[in-house]
Amino acid sequence: MRARLLIFATTLLAAACQQERAVQAPAAPPPAPRAEAPAPVVTTGLDPALMAATIAAAEELPRLRSLIVMRDGEQLSANRFNGGPPLDQPVNIKSASKTVISALVGIAIERGVLEGPDQPILTVLADDAPENPDPQLANVTVDHLLSMRAGLERTSGGNYGRWVTSPNWVRYALSRPFDDEPGGRMLYSSGSTHLLSAMLTRASGRSTHDLAEEWLAEPLGVRIPRWQRDPQGVYFGGNNMLMSPEDMARFGELYRNGGRVGDEQVLPATWIEASWTPRTASPWSGSGYGYGWFLDEARGYEIKYARGYGGQMIYLVPALNLTVVATSDPSGERDNTHQRGLNRLLTEGIIPAAEAGGDAGASPLMPAAL
Repeated sequence: MRARLLIFATTLLAAACQQERAVQAPAAPPPAPRAEAPAPVVTTGLDPALMAATIAAAEELPRLRSLIVMRDGEQLSANRFNGGPPLDQPVNIKSASKTVISALVGIAIERGVLEGPDQPILTVLADDAPENPDPQLANVTVDHLLSMRAGLERTSGGNYGRWVTSPNWVRYALSRPFDDEPGGRMLYSSGSTHLLSAMLTRASGRSTHDLAEEWLAEPLGVRIPRWQRDPQGVYFGGNNMLMSPEDMARFGELYRNGGRVGDEQVLPATWIEASWTPRTASPWSGSGYGYGWFLDEARGYEIKYARGYGGQMIYLVPALNLTVVATSDPSGERDNTHQRGLNRLLTEGIIPAAEAGGDAGASPLMPAAL
C-alpha cells in the first residue's frame, strides 16, 4: 500500500505541476489612488482524473467511512467506504464537537448571554469552584478555555477516565491543580470545553442542545440529535456530539461563507476571525490553534480544520473555496497513520485537483462507494 500511495502522490504532484494557471492582465489604475477590494477567486470545479486517483487512494484507508468535497458551495464528490453509514446519518464526531461549542460561544457573546472572551469563568461557575481554590482560578477566562490555555491539569488523555466517572464533571474540572498559568501553553483538555457548555447552560437557563438546535441546526437546516450529558444534565461540551457527514459539511460552509446562510448572519464574522487567529500551538503536531480550530498550511494555502478522535475531520481551504469532510471508524487504538493518510488525501489529492480545475461540468458528483 505504501508503494501505491507513493506512486499516487508522485503522479498527482506531476500532474498538478503541468497545469498552467490563467493570469489576467491587471486593470488600468484608477484616476486617484484608493484601496481596492481583492478580486473574487474564480474557481472551476475539480479535475476529474486527479479526483478519481484520490478516491482510489481513499479506498486504501481501512478506517475511512466517508469523504465529501465541496467547492463554491457545491458538493462535487461524496463517497462512503468500508460499509460506512449513509452520508445523511448522524455519527459521533468526537472532539470536532469542540468546534461546534466554540460557534455557540460566539453566538452567545453576540446575543449578550456571555460577556466576551475576557469574561472570568467564575462569574458563572462560582458555585462549583472548590472551597479553597487556587487563586489562579479567578484569572481563567472564556478565552483560555476556548484556546486550551486554562492552565488546569488536563482531563483528556490518561486523566479522561477519572474525570468522566466522577460524580460532578464541572466541579472535577475546576478542582484540577494548575500545570501552567492561565494563558500559558496549550493543555488540550475536554474539560475546558465542557466548562464552556456548563457556562452556556447556566447563563442562558437552557440546555446546550436547545441552543444548538435554535442557533445552528435550524438556520443551517441540519440535525443535531441529543448527545451524552454529565451527571448534572449538562451536555458534553468536548466530545460525542452527533452530526452526519453532510451536516458537518454545512457547518464547515458556515465558516467558509463568513458566518452567513443566505441573507442571514448566523455566526458573527468577527468571531470567525477570532477563531482563526492562532493563540497557541499543538505540542504534538505543531499546528496553530485558535478557538476550536487548528490552523496550518499546505502547498502555500492556509488550512483550517476541526479534528475529532479517530479521523473525524472538517477541513477548510478558504483560498480555494474548499470544504472537505472525512469521518472514520473511531474504535481501537489511536492511529496516526490513518490521520496522515487523511491529510495526504487533502494535500496530495484534493488540493491539486482544485488547482487543476477544469470545466464546471467536468467534475460530476462521484457516486458513493459502497
